[in-house]
Amino acid sequence: MLAAPLTEGADCRMRFQLVGACLRVWAEGTSSFAATVACWQQVIEQVRTLAPRSVLLLDELRGRDLTAAEWESLVQATRGQGLERVRIAHVKPQGTDELEYCEIHAREVGLDARVFADEASALLWLRDAT
Repeated sequence: MLAAPLTEGADCRMRFQLVGACLRVWAEGTSSFAATVACWQQVIEQVRTLAPRSVLLLDELRGRDLTAAEWESLVQATRGQGLERVRIAHVKPQGTDELEYCEIHAREVGLDARVFADEASALLWLRDAT
């Protein structure tokens, strides 16, 4: 399992494991725009390096949720970075109440991404793509 160090200015600790063609990612720390950007930068780096077919992000960041504008900014910044080639399941066990706009912004830039409240549902969705 690969581990990434804390990104400067962001409380975001990441672990990565390639399981078959799926990159499993664990994110822990304090939720903020800086932490979320740092997490996704590390995911992009691992996708480029390992070339998985899918990404399962288990997001355990705690704190405030990103605003719709912050998600849009983040998703726009990922355009052309390689995430277009993978199916992304983003698991938020603390709840997905206000994350529908995240999926909408992702689709607008050509990402095949969904947000889930539990890992089992995310895994089923990822398997449907194979």
